[in-house]
Amino acid sequence: MPRRPGSSDSMRTAAVVNKEIRDLWERSGGCLSPEDEEQYQRLLVEWAEATGGNARSAA
Repeated sequence: MPRRPGSSDSMRTAAVVNKEIRDLWERSGGCLSPEDEEQYQRLLVEWAEATGGNARSAA
């Protein structure tokens, strides 16, 4: 079952989500399919939640 947004019991760290985002881009060769784009958008939301909405915390 996929993780529900906002569920703290299974929240992954921003670093873990960031790695998954990077892996997705690497696998796609920089050109996301529609399915990959949907996954990318979900990952961005999860990453933002993990950083508390602060992009600077992942830098």
